[in-house]
Amino acid sequence: MNLTGRAALLTFTAALAAVAMLSACSSPGKKARHINLNTLRQCDLLDADWLFHRGDVTDSNAVAAAEFDDSQWRPVHLPHDYGLDATYNPTNTRSQGYLPFTVAWYRKHLSIPASDSGKVLRLDFDGVFRNSQVWLNGTCLGKHLSGYTPFSYDITKLAKLGADNVITVRVDPTAFEGWWYEGSGIYRHVHLTALAPVHVAQYGTYIVSTVPNGDQGADDDAEVAITTTIENSGDSTNACDERSDIIAPDGSTLELTNTAFTVSPNSHSDVVQHAVISHPQLWSLQSPNLYTLRTTILRDGRPVDSTTTTFGVRTIRYDADQGFFLNGRHVEIQGLCNHQDLSALGIAVPDNLQAWRVAQLKQAGCNAWRTAHNPPSEALLDACDRLGMLVMDENRHFGDTYAHHSAKGTTATNLSDLATMIQRDRNHPSIVMWSMCNEEPLQGSPEGAAIFRAMMQVVHQYDITRPITSAMVGGFLTASNDADVEDIVGVNYNVEKYDAIHARQPHKAMFGSEDTNQKTTRGEYADDKTNGMCSAYNLSVKDWLQVVNRPFMCGSFTWTGFDYRGEPNPFGWPDISNNTGLLDLCGFPKDKFYYFQSCWTDKPMVHLVPDNWNSPGQTGQNIRVIAFSNAKQVELILNGRSLGVKDLAHDDFAEWQVPYEPGQLTARALDHGSVMASEQLATTGPVARVRFEPLPQTDILDGPEPLTANGEDAAVLQVSLVDEQGRVVPDADNEVTFQLSGSGRIAGTGNGNPADHSGDRTNVKKAFHGHCVVFVQAGTDAGMLQVTATVAGLAPASADVTVK
Repeated sequence: MNLTGRAALLTFTAALAAVAMLSACSSPGKKARHINLNTLRQCDLLDADWLFHRGDVTDSNAVAAAEFDDSQWRPVHLPHDYGLDATYNPTNTRSQGYLPFTVAWYRKHLSIPASDSGKVLRLDFDGVFRNSQVWLNGTCLGKHLSGYTPFSYDITKLAKLGADNVITVRVDPTAFEGWWYEGSGIYRHVHLTALAPVHVAQYGTYIVSTVPNGDQGADDDAEVAITTTIENSGDSTNACDERSDIIAPDGSTLELTNTAFTVSPNSHSDVVQHAVISHPQLWSLQSPNLYTLRTTILRDGRPVDSTTTTFGVRTIRYDADQGFFLNGRHVEIQGLCNHQDLSALGIAVPDNLQAWRVAQLKQAGCNAWRTAHNPPSEALLDACDRLGMLVMDENRHFGDTYAHHSAKGTTATNLSDLATMIQRDRNHPSIVMWSMCNEEPLQGSPEGAAIFRAMMQVVHQYDITRPITSAMVGGFLTASNDADVEDIVGVNYNVEKYDAIHARQPHKAMFGSEDTNQKTTRGEYADDKTNGMCSAYNLSVKDWLQVVNRPFMCGSFTWTGFDYRGEPNPFGWPDISNNTGLLDLCGFPKDKFYYFQSCWTDKPMVHLVPDNWNSPGQTGQNIRVIAFSNAKQVELILNGRSLGVKDLAHDDFAEWQVPYEPGQLTARALDHGSVMASEQLATTGPVARVRFEPLPQTDILDGPEPLTANGEDAAVLQVSLVDEQGRVVPDADNEVTFQLSGSGRIAGTGNGNPADHSGDRTNVKKAFHGHCVVFVQAGTDAGMLQVTATVAGLAPASADVTVK
């Protein structure tokens, strides 16, 4: 397939999958040592019982030695981000949220059973930020610079079987890879994988499907091509068989394929198989159907290794004039960019909360997630697969560098991190494009185009089913630039150049890779640089209209879904986080969340700005009132008096100047005179109660799911301060103290205030505009957790969390 040709239509058909080993290496809910019924490989989840020391040491060899006394080190459970344990200070680096960053060390004592004799032992790190060095029993295994890609070490010859082993890890996050809060520590999972000498290679499964009439609903068969890389770490040639079973979404087995192969010692073989799925159930945004490929390696008829891979059958097509198509249906990409951190948890986000984050964005009508600006966790991609969310998967570095941006003279000869990202992620049905970089200075030069071309060649070694793009912010119209090379053109901002870029690249699809960068703070209605607050009225830039009104644009990714730590924007200190999210750091929607909901959803809705009707001392003064709605008209009513009906233009909003008087302000969304939805604001009384807010049951997630007793699953419990009538008091900033009973812990608290410098890992937090959250993490025992919130002078409130 020629992905860089001049054809007006670029068609990419793929059935893609998460390379999730049946050993359940990515499932922290499993017990530490387990043998799945369908596999012989074992996988230890090594997240528990690490010891931690903040700060560097003078003698690395002594600390790495097995006999080193680590009894005074602090116990921690992975994933772990120690960056938020520090104190905010304006003398620290602004881009990283004014937190200090320092070297730290980890150690773990590990018993490897004697029954693993004869097996290949692999130590797998899903992500360490950053510049890590790893030892086993005092012997250095190697270094890994990237904070965003996984890495592994073969420890077969160094491991002590039936005895104590010590893993030591040094982490140095002081050289940043980005310009936002990147965190610190072993923030993703660690596993010990035990394999037979002949086994499926890591990320060694690649599935591609072709649906001949996918644009018409896939009534015909789907042709599935399976490529499996088999490794032989032994000393003799092995004649084996590979058996592949395809399992339908309902659990029935659809296809059995057997292939004989031979693999030489200390080498690998690629086995190619073909299968057919009759009348496939397509993966879509509304019905994210997932199939499972079970791969079994047999030697002399006896199974020696097995993996599973989940995948979804679907087609994607990019049209230079008409936009993006999924399974033959036109889909407007309604995307949001997101960094990976979450409030008090930092970058160590528990796997189960990735689905919670995806669900929050889907409530706004978002259907696409850009992983700005780095490869995400596998758990996020799994959540997007399961819940039906498109993904723009983004590489961190442009060429061979770990600097923020690539300078002139940067080479592109060692692109191993990019290769790892593609191999790990290439089978996820949610991913619909690969992004090579973001806003690189070389993007508009022949040198940048040459680097881009080299990166595309690496991608094509491992995947040919998706277009390759980037997030360009300039250089679109120069003589030689990245847009000349890439498959589809991603444009950051520059909305006034859309037509010129399209004229320059008439045969390539285009999309807004980043736009609508509006800075707002939840509950604030005036800019206040001194206190780091941005007005929610900052809505004058309507870049989304520039996208949706051009049929050749595939859609866009708004900056951002959630607020994020670091890169305080537009203000510096006292701000420690960025104000551009549709939701704040804790997941509370801001007003602009509802603007995009009015553009992106069909369910009748209306939302008023400001979000409250408390303006003491302003009686008679005009208040700017805005209504967001997907209805044709909105009527505004103050204390029973209609203030008029206003028509709504496509993806626009209505506004009034309303002389303030206490009471009730109501908006009614109208369609030919019928009330489709309404929202009422009322002047509140003082705080009378503290209330846990129930998590909404939606079509996306059926309410809160029980946590698993794995020491990692977490719940986000949102708290509001309300008056006697149960209305949130908008200026409430009372201090809330949380207590927990049961087998678990309070992982942190937050309130969404971008200028809050209080500790993130405490059980006390002031409310911000009437709200705050507590993050509760399960222990290792099943049962019930009870969380109690106490505010001085008020009766306490409690909430229960089930742990299974």
